[in-house]
Amino acid sequence: MAGSFKSTALAVLAVCGCFGQTAKLTPATRIELPTHIDGNSPSYWTPDGLRLFTSIGNPEMVSLAPNQYGPWESQSVDLTDQQHIPLWIESAYYDSNGTLYGWYHHEPGGVCPGKSLSMPSIGAVVSYDGGLTIQDLGIVLQSGYAPDCATKNEYFAGGHGDFTVVPDRLGKYFYFYFTNYSGPDDEQGIAVARLAVEDLLHPGGAVWKYFGGDWTEPGLGGRTTPIFPATVNWQKSNTDSFWGPAVHWNYHLDSYVMLLNRSCCGPNFPQAGIYLAFNPDPANPTGWQQPSLLLDNEQIGFGPGFYPQVMGLMWGDTDSYSGERARLYIHGISDWEIHFVKPQPPPPPPEEPEPGDDPPPDPPDGSRTRH
Repeated sequence: MAGSFKSTALAVLAVCGCFGQTAKLTPATRIELPTHIDGNSPSYWTPDGLRLFTSIGNPEMVSLAPNQYGPWESQSVDLTDQQHIPLWIESAYYDSNGTLYGWYHHEPGGVCPGKSLSMPSIGAVVSYDGGLTIQDLGIVLQSGYAPDCATKNEYFAGGHGDFTVVPDRLGKYFYFYFTNYSGPDDEQGIAVARLAVEDLLHPGGAVWKYFGGDWTEPGLGGRTTPIFPATVNWQKSNTDSFWGPAVHWNYHLDSYVMLLNRSCCGPNFPQAGIYLAFNPDPANPTGWQQPSLLLDNEQIGFGPGFYPQVMGLMWGDTDSYSGERARLYIHGISDWEIHFVKPQPPPPPPEEPEPGDDPPPDPPDGSRTRH
């Protein structure tokens, strides 16, 4: 799904108003993340500086810089297990004890004989050297439905992928927001699952999908209730669905913010703009507000316009943790600064007159109705 870029700066102000919370975009000097990019590119801070995973499936790259403006030094990641190649690391969390947890999108081959279709799944890794070497912890999210080899989708015959992972604010769970390409129409779209913190090192069989109002379906094979259902499913030639969520905790808004791609309305992932949604509590999947358009394709200015994410401007900010101001990246390119604005409090109600107060005087023209 890669494409060519043209260096076109956005010369307008884009504004997204979403249930009182607002995101404003202003043009900024272009920044490009290093190496080749084909997915979410997670960042994290180590004692050495800011690190970044980027991928095109194989090889996986890790880069180091003082901050997002560079300069970057990049090298290949040492994969101790080749079982789930190709893989794209799309989320990462660096623990204060020096352990790095990561999660990857995997596309197996040979799903439909004679066709290049895959059926993605999501796996976990761990690193004890800041991401230079990673150990595969196995697949944690997988569809239980058989591949649909008659699909009109030119990439996937189903599966789970194109995702992000974020911790909650209570230190209890990590939440997976992923695209479900499989199963009945009412299960496809943006789905969610979670993993308890105590299971981070042993995640196989410990991830639970949200379904029917509870977290009761297993990550390996279970059903889903999407938070943003596909309008037209992924197997049809006129697919219409959000996909590829990128979520961060915004400490200025006290809310999680989700950026989304939208595919509409044909095969081969035609892009229909970048969308934005908010939810203060990931434990309440129904709390996500309906996505609002942030940028249309013309405003993006280069193609194909996939993979939106932010990176905050303060030390410690990443793609999954940001504040009032951040850079907005699309496919690793940032031509914009994004500014998050808190909802304005409602005006106070007018004061009621106290009993016995004199009535207000008549208008000068004597137009008050008299009884």
